[in-house]
Amino acid sequence: MKNRIFKISLLYFLLISLCASAQDLFPDGTKIPDWFRDFKIVNVNTLGEKYKLTDYGVLNDSTIVQTNKIQAVIDEAAKNGGGVIVVPEGIFLSGALFFKAKTHLYLEKGAVLKGSDDISDFPVIMTRIEGESVKYFPALVNADHVNGFTLTGEGTIDGNGLRYWKAFWLRREFNPKCTNKDEMRPRLVYISNSNDVQISNVKLKNSPFWTTHYYKCNRVKLLNLHITSPDKPVKAPSTDAIDIDVCTNVLVKNCYMAVNDDAIALKGGKGPFADTDENNGENRNIIIEDNTYGFCHSALTCGSESIHNYNIIFRRGNINTATRILNLKMRPDTPQHYEYILIEDITGEVVKIIEVKPWTQFFNLKGEKGIKMSYANNITFKDIDIKCKIDFNIKASDQFELKDFSFINMKINVEDSLIENLENIKNLKKKNIEISQKL
Repeated sequence: MKNRIFKISLLYFLLISLCASAQDLFPDGTKIPDWFRDFKIVNVNTLGEKYKLTDYGVLNDSTIVQTNKIQAVIDEAAKNGGGVIVVPEGIFLSGALFFKAKTHLYLEKGAVLKGSDDISDFPVIMTRIEGESVKYFPALVNADHVNGFTLTGEGTIDGNGLRYWKAFWLRREFNPKCTNKDEMRPRLVYISNSNDVQISNVKLKNSPFWTTHYYKCNRVKLLNLHITSPDKPVKAPSTDAIDIDVCTNVLVKNCYMAVNDDAIALKGGKGPFADTDENNGENRNIIIEDNTYGFCHSALTCGSESIHNYNIIFRRGNINTATRILNLKMRPDTPQHYEYILIEDITGEVVKIIEVKPWTQFFNLKGEKGIKMSYANNITFKDIDIKCKIDFNIKASDQFELKDFSFINMKINVEDSLIENLENIKNLKKKNIEISQKL
């Protein structure tokens, strides 16, 4: 009897171990590092001396642009070996700010760092935007080569984007072919070439362009963020909540995102020679979990400027009023490869579950003849309970190859099922897909 109990206990232990082990793996089978399971918010009291803006002559005044005064506080902290720039309760208006080594940003409860709606408060510099390293406008908050950069608190960063949005739509009315960059707009937060970054707890809203953008960073944690931009009465164009651009080891957890574009977009470069440009590269080891999504174009998008996305986990998400769960944009002018992507444990209501089709907006083969082939493989949807208008909007094309997709344990309430489109995928695996008519 004791021997039997021992065997049962051993079997139970092995089953639990196997389950735990499975949860600790990236889609390619490699182990997820413990770093991804540490959700502790950085204690700003450990980051050095605090520099409260109002102690340095910065006024609580929403009508005066005080870029130079605020930048002087950052520079003073950097000169003294680093510290925390504290925005106290009130509204502080500014243009582009540049954080330096060992400097950080903390927004107290009731604090608002508000962006100027005059583009001349954002000097043209070399930066990264839309898959290219070019001269363009910086963000409101910028940190380049600032390892350990921390942005946290209970306050708000407000991009004050209304004037920019109106100008964009007016230009688009005048010139329907104008691109995103034709109308001059800053982003809200841009972090580049930095390791061990944490952005937590703050509200980020009304960005004129992309809301947060991370380029060539390693070990980035985005925790408990509230990121919004409106879709009415004036749509906030191209205000992606999170753009991940040539980054490794990124965790996005417990965030709310509702923006007039993609919630999370994986970038990396564009153009026929994008894969040979040292400024470009892949995104690898990205975990996006326990988030809530309101209005957005897609909860997760690969593209439109993307080369290689590898080991992406998108799980335990509730999605409401989004157009898509996953969008794979396939550019005819860029060699692309999206692989080992897991979409798991998703609930809510969307227009489409997945969309894969050729990208037709603003591409340039730069004299090259013929399209560049794109590939997507080892894409898995698992444990999905969703309402939608269309389930599988997957187009057949000689521009890209789709293979090794799995659709497992899916409960779909749909108006118009296109499940036959799954046959456009090579080596398709389907298991326990339940489709009902949406009422």
